[in-house]
Amino acid sequence: MTRAIAHVDMDAFYASIEQRDRPALAGRPVIVGADPRGRGVVSAASYEARAYGVRSAMPIGRAARLCPQAAFLPVDMAKYRAVSLEIMAILADFSPLVEPVSVDEAFIDLTGTEPLFGSPLDAVRLIKQRIRRDTELTASAGLAPNKFLAKVASDLEKPDGLVVVPPGGEAAFLAPLPVERLWGVGRVMGRELRELGVTTVGQLQRMPRAVLVRRFGRHGEDLYALAVGRDDRPVEPFEDPKSMGAEETYGTDCRDPERLRATLRGQAERVAAELRDGGFAAARVTLKLRYGDFETLTRSVTGEPTQDGLELYRRALALLERLGVSRPVRLIGLAASHLGPPGRSQLGLFDADVARRERLAAALDRLAARFGDGTVVPAALLSRRARRG
Repeated sequence: MTRAIAHVDMDAFYASIEQRDRPALAGRPVIVGADPRGRGVVSAASYEARAYGVRSAMPIGRAARLCPQAAFLPVDMAKYRAVSLEIMAILADFSPLVEPVSVDEAFIDLTGTEPLFGSPLDAVRLIKQRIRRDTELTASAGLAPNKFLAKVASDLEKPDGLVVVPPGGEAAFLAPLPVERLWGVGRVMGRELRELGVTTVGQLQRMPRAVLVRRFGRHGEDLYALAVGRDDRPVEPFEDPKSMGAEETYGTDCRDPERLRATLRGQAERVAAELRDGGFAAARVTLKLRYGDFETLTRSVTGEPTQDGLELYRRALALLERLGVSRPVRLIGLAASHLGPPGRSQLGLFDADVARRERLAAALDRLAARFGDGTVVPAALLSRRARRG
């Protein structure tokens, strides 16, 4: 049976929610993200703001220069997650196979749902109508025989678009698109393909597979499969997160080692709380540093799985000290990955302090759930706050 996979992608999600909830912003450029007087980044931009060249992940200062008349709003993640749950519930009414990719997009497998909703195309139209009716927001969608093609299709006619890739038309659909549309083709790979005279997917389709494998190894095989529209991955409804992390961009480049350490400690505690809330432990800790000249470095270490904030901090701090920071820092971040269920670590057998801290952390989580975040914080962070006050 030919599969029918849809990719549903909300249009300018954060900004559209703000325009919906604040009627005075309808039709105006809206930028959601950091304070425009600071040095953070854009989280989302309405289509009115995008007309001025504003894009997600752009430095907020540049966005303010490009579109000074925009309404600049802070990120309200709790509100966006609540709307996301509404949308995922709508999708679940059409199929049990829904795979959220982020808060604003998901794959849905509509194979075999014809007796309930008509053709897959009819089902996607109904999904878009339900989303508009129930949330007053628009979604773009792609419908195709696999996930890769559905994802590409959903991005081609935003906002409020619907693009269908019929079975048998996979290669023809992809042929005119730039080769950068293929997963895994970034700046470096794109440059290498251009050196081979390849700028479109159609040109890549005509290259002998053996040439791609010789040049790019196993990735060349994957590249060829995507170029002709092959992707056998199933829609997986309950995929666990691959990592959890926190970042902070300083208002002015940071030269204070104590402040870097304090920021890292706070991030470690937040990530640890998120791990415990999700029922995970992390074996790998990654430190991210971005200097004032935008050079970005990452360093990682792998150890016993943990969900203890102090243990995450100690590993990240060791990475920071190994780097020997000698330049002003613009951004610092900590990420925890290689996630698995808690309780598999051997640390508790040899380090009673770790086991005791993890029990204490669980108790603090219960206090935070009852009285709010920040009810109890590590003394190191409390003293830092007091000095700032």
